[in-house]
This record gives sequence, C-alpha cells and structure tokens, in this order.
Amino acid sequence: MKRFLLFIFLVIALTLPMVPASVTAQDFGLQEGDDIGFIMPGDAVAAEAEAAPAPGGSAFVMAAPGRVGVGQPFLVRLTSDQPLDSVSIHWLGKEVVPSISVWNNRHVALAMLGTDVLSAKPGKEELSVIASIDGKENTFRRTVQITPVDYPKQELTLPKKMVTPPTEVYDRIKTDRVATSAAKNTLTPQRLWGLPLERPVSGKITSLYGLQRILNGKPKNPHRGQDLRSPMGNPVKSTADGVVILVGEHYYAGNSIYIDHGNGVVSMYFHLSKPIVKEGDKVQRGQAIGLSGMSGRATGPHLHFSLSVLGKLVDPEPLFLNDVDKMLK
Repeated sequence: MKRFLLFIFLVIALTLPMVPASVTAQDFGLQEGDDIGFIMPGDAVAAEAEAAPAPGGSAFVMAAPGRVGVGQPFLVRLTSDQPLDSVSIHWLGKEVVPSISVWNNRHVALAMLGTDVLSAKPGKEELSVIASIDGKENTFRRTVQITPVDYPKQELTLPKKMVTPPTEVYDRIKTDRVATSAAKNTLTPQRLWGLPLERPVSGKITSLYGLQRILNGKPKNPHRGQDLRSPMGNPVKSTADGVVILVGEHYYAGNSIYIDHGNGVVSMYFHLSKPIVKEGDKVQRGQAIGLSGMSGRATGPHLHFSLSVLGKLVDPEPLFLNDVDKMLK
C-alpha cells in the first residue's frame, strides 16, 4: 500500500510542471460585469488580444463583435480591475460616454451601438474606445465588418392620401421632423436600460424591421421598426426604465411617445389612441405609458415600436430576446 501511494505521489509530482500556467480564467481576461457573469464572446476574441496594461499592472479588457449585420444593434463592454476615470466610445461619427458601474470589484462600462437599415452599407467601420485611469489614456481600436442582411419585401396598396400627403401639411411634417430628430438624438449620461428589453405589447409582429416597402407600386424607405398587433385601447408598456422626453401628435405617427433610456438609447411608440404620461415623467420597465390605437397614417389599430441608438434606428428584436452576455457572443 505504501509503495502504491508513493507511486501516485511521484506521478503527480512529475506531471505538475507540465500543466500550463495559463489555465486560469483570469490569465486571458475572463471577466464579470454588468450584474451577470462575463462569457468571452467568440467574436470578441481578437478584441481580447488587445487588452492593454493599466497603471499598477492591471488590465483593460474590451468585448465587441467583429461582424454586425446591417441594421442590427450590438454591445461594447470595457472591463477594468482599477477605477476608470472616464470612458468614451466613438462609432460612425458619434461619441457616447457610458455610465461606469462596479460589480464584483470590476469596473464596467457598457454601451449599445448599431447601424440603420436606411443608411448603412456593407463594409468596414472603425470602433474606438478611449479609457482613462489615473489620468493616463488607453485607446482600443477595432474594425467591425458590416455585413449585408437579406430583409424581405412587402407590397401594399393604400389610399393615395396615405402615401402622398397634401401640400398644406408640408410645414407640419417639417416641424414634426425637427422635434422628433432632436428626441432621437438625445444623449444623456446615465444608463437606465438593461437587457433583455420588455416587449411593449404581447401581440404578434405584423411587420418586421428592415422590410423593403413597395407602396402602390413605388419603392419606399425600409421599415425601421416593428409593427405589433394590439387592439384599440390596449395598454402599451415602456421597454425599460427611462424619462419621457417627447409626447406629441404627429402627421405620420399620430399620438407618439419618446422615452430616453440613457447613453443614446431612445424608444418610440406610435399610433397610440391616448398617451397616459407626460414629458418629464420618470417611467419604469413594464409601466403602462399609453393605449394602442390607429392615430396618424394607420389602417388599423396596432403599435409601431422603434429604437434609436445614437440617432440610428436599429432592429429591436435581438434586444427583446437576449441578455448582455448573449448579445456579446
């Protein structure tokens, strides 16, 4: 028995030096953050290799996808084991300064970005992140490949007055666009959103994001949101915590609500029969904000939901289905 135990001891002693020193998760930057466990996303492996040493021998780790479809949202996450003075993220000519949170002794900055099916083209775009610790800046750069998405087509025949507005409403449409453009480009410093987002109504999707609409035989802009089946007077819920920044009655969208969720994320709810919140109200995820209807240019009661990210209208569907870690895979 003693000889057997001695044999086992010698085997273990001889094989221990053969175990790689890099087997621990921390050695290659596996992190935790944003109140859920961090799973190293496959598309972010290249970004992981760009981890930069921070003052005191610690490190930053950036997680971001290498490929994103046209119109699709994506997340960027920067993690540090030292306090971050500031973080700024630059994408498609826009800058966002994300909130910095602390979880399990890690300092985490998380931002949502994306492209718009109306304007995005397949190709390469640069994503850059500038982070500062103790006054020293570290810059991460990542090339993101924007890939084509085969969105379906939708042909509709509608009354002419719905497709071509009369000249007497042109000034009204122009005024609407000024107000709604300002709301869509709202950029406030505190992030209030979390994933997955809440679906504003439970009805079936009747028109997908990205649909190439052909109205009365003429191609129009792609659909930049989701149409959701919702009967007249059905409660419509806020998709996340936020602040109501615009309540209006607009020519195309009818009774509309815009909610700021922080760090450049704004949700929009169109064709309501009645808003039940006012500008300046703070709302919580799942709170009723209005009643569905068919105001504006609508053929029947439903909800049109759109999500603006730094002024780009993105496909909201992945954000209803996934948490942060799944979005980063």
